[in-house]
Amino acid sequence: MEKVRLTAVNYLNTKPFIYGLFQSGLHKQIEIHKDIPSRCAEKLIQDEVDIALIPVATLKDLKQHYIVSDYCIGCDGTVETVCLYSNIPIWEAKTIYLDTHSRTSVALTKILMREHWNTSVDYQPVGDAANIVLEESAALLAIGDKTIGLEKKYRYTYDLGEAWKTMTGLPFVFAAWVSNKKLDPAFIESFNKALALGLEHIDDLVFILPEPVEDFDLKDYFENNISYELDEAKKKALRLFLSKIDQTISPEDALQPVFA
Repeated sequence: MEKVRLTAVNYLNTKPFIYGLFQSGLHKQIEIHKDIPSRCAEKLIQDEVDIALIPVATLKDLKQHYIVSDYCIGCDGTVETVCLYSNIPIWEAKTIYLDTHSRTSVALTKILMREHWNTSVDYQPVGDAANIVLEESAALLAIGDKTIGLEKKYRYTYDLGEAWKTMTGLPFVFAAWVSNKKLDPAFIESFNKALALGLEHIDDLVFILPEPVEDFDLKDYFENNISYELDEAKKKALRLFLSKIDQTISPEDALQPVFA
């Protein structure tokens, strides 16, 4: 049987999913790749894979797409690993350097600056977000594992999951499992069970994973910062987010075909 081609984000927050795929044995049916978020999206758009964990802001770039899992990379408040950093209050910033590994985080930054912090800035992409030296009037968007411990370098840290929750009262979805074609329902059922298995065994996973930095609580990160269930509140938040990217549509109209 031909294997399902899959790519996932190579960050800590996906480790429970990958662990579940291997512990369940489903990995034998899958050709697994690991990439940065933007590359996951590119591979799905270019039909290099059948299913990918992609930044949700890229959904509109797919000719057809199906959210195939009950699980996602989300948060319900503080997420820890998607943050703005600066040495001045964020509303005083003139420039924001953008970690371009995820279009979702870039879009969320622009929405929050416009609607939450009520300010406009210049945006500049940056290749090495972890090692950039900021001028006094600038801020930095950084995502993923590179953010762990980064708050020690800056006077101010603004967690984007927390800011979105404050602004909207809703959780947030950064990435979802998406296919570019209809998949076998039996595979989708097995896939969801495998992801659930990984989430049920976080204690085992934490035991075998190395700590990224001293005093970083992996168990707390997995259980309290990352929120994995793609529930109705997150679907509502996802529609709202996409409507804010494309201000010509309403939250009610956004993404209706995806969840059909």
